[in-house]
This record gives sequence, structure tokens and C-alpha cells, in this order.
Amino acid sequence: MQHQIKSIQNEKIKLLFQLKEKSRVRKKEKSFIIEGRRELTLAIHGNYTITQVYYCSSIIPESEILELIKKSKVQISVFEVTPEIYQKIAYRSTTEGLIAVVKSKNIDIKNLELPSKNPLILVAEAPEKPGNIGALLRTADAAQLDAVLIANPKTDLFNPNVIRSSVGCIFTNTVATGSTQEIIDFLKQKNIAMYGAALEASVNYNTQDYTKPTAIIVGTEATGLSNTFLSNTNQNIKIPMSGVIDSMNVSVAAGILIFEAKRQRDF
Repeated sequence: MQHQIKSIQNEKIKLLFQLKEKSRVRKKEKSFIIEGRRELTLAIHGNYTITQVYYCSSIIPESEILELIKKSKVQISVFEVTPEIYQKIAYRSTTEGLIAVVKSKNIDIKNLELPSKNPLILVAEAPEKPGNIGALLRTADAAQLDAVLIANPKTDLFNPNVIRSSVGCIFTNTVATGSTQEIIDFLKQKNIAMYGAALEASVNYNTQDYTKPTAIIVGTEATGLSNTFLSNTNQNIKIPMSGVIDSMNVSVAAGILIFEAKRQRDF
């Protein structure tokens, strides 16, 4: 028999609210929340530590919860909540009846170990919109990149909106964060060529060789890459465009560049 929570004033429920809404609480507790079957499954598969699961039995049966978490390597506390409580703690408009508390991983660039000797990496500088970060992570997952590096992130990567927009791909990618200079130093130390998506001093993206250790670097749609990155790239690259404007959504641009590199690597 699982524990049942019937009061919105329960301390565990209060903490869920704070983990959902406040980045400083997520950092202090070194935990964040996820919602949904796929996200829970991917988090367990990605070796994230799940500490608690809250579910609403009128939406999802207890047996399904136990089936979902059976592959976890650690004991998970399971709590049933009333429909009224669940509707208040859920952050999706269409819900699946379960919310889990997950331990954050240390994603500092200093701890990054690349899985390949010939890596293909996506670098995003100062992304702010959770939707764009999520889309970049989905693209990286689709291409099975070796890592996604976020320079100077403006948004907490364990923000529920990032997790939701990435459809759980925050758990399927190797992700690291650091300052622009830290990431540049890391790439140089590993002898990884840097190709910056920019209009300045650039050549068409399909003229370059991405078959060796490569980092594709994208900036924000508003300001592009910083001068620090632009002055350190091996080559700036651009996507030829025929329309009136000279920019496109960052995740779309990243997808074009990444899959050209994948094509060259016999994708």
C-alpha cells in the first residue's frame, strides 16, 4: 500500500510547487520535477536518480507506476495524491497522472567526458527560450550527437518547460554547461574544430569538412554569437537564404548544419 496525501498543505506538496516554480529551490535541493511516462522512463534510462513519484489513481493505476519504476537502481518512494491536488501540481494542460522528483546531475563542463574520439558536438551560446533549448536537444538526440554544450545559459536547464519542450531529450543527450571561455578552452584542449553560425567572415556551410572532431556553434536569433566565439572559430559558416530576412529559428539552423555534418559522416 502506497502512502496517500490528501492535503495541499502537506510539506511534500509544498516542495513540489517550489521545485516547479523556482530555480533557486531546484539548485538548493539539487532536484527538479518531471511529468509523464516517457520522461520518467527516459530519466531512469539516462541514469538519473528518481527519489519520489506522485500519482493520481484516477488517471494512472498504481500497477503502471510500479512497472515504470522497476528498472530504477534505487528505491523510489511512491505517493498517491487526490485528483484535486494533482490538478494543482501538474504543469501540463494534458496530463498523464504522474510527477516525479529527480536528482540533478552536475553538468559543469569540467566534468564532461566525451564518448567518442571523433566527436560531433552542438554548442549553443546564451539560449534563453525553453522552447528553443528543448528543440535543440531534440535535434541533438535525432542526430545522436556526442554532446550538447550550453554556454552562458540564461535558463535553468532543469526548468519544467525545458524538459517538456525537449520531450525528455534532456535525459538522452550528454549535456554540459560553462562560460563561453570555458567551452572554447575545452574545445581547443580536445582539438575540436569550431564552426560558428554567423554572417561575418563566413562561407557557405556545405563547403566545409565536418568529418573530423567538430563543434557546430549557434547563437541567439537576436544577437548571434559573441565576439569571443567569433574570434576563436576555425571558420564561420552560413546557410544561403533566398528570402528577405537573413536569419531563421536557431533550432532549424542547427538542424541543417548538424545533418550536413552527419551526411558527410555517412549518416
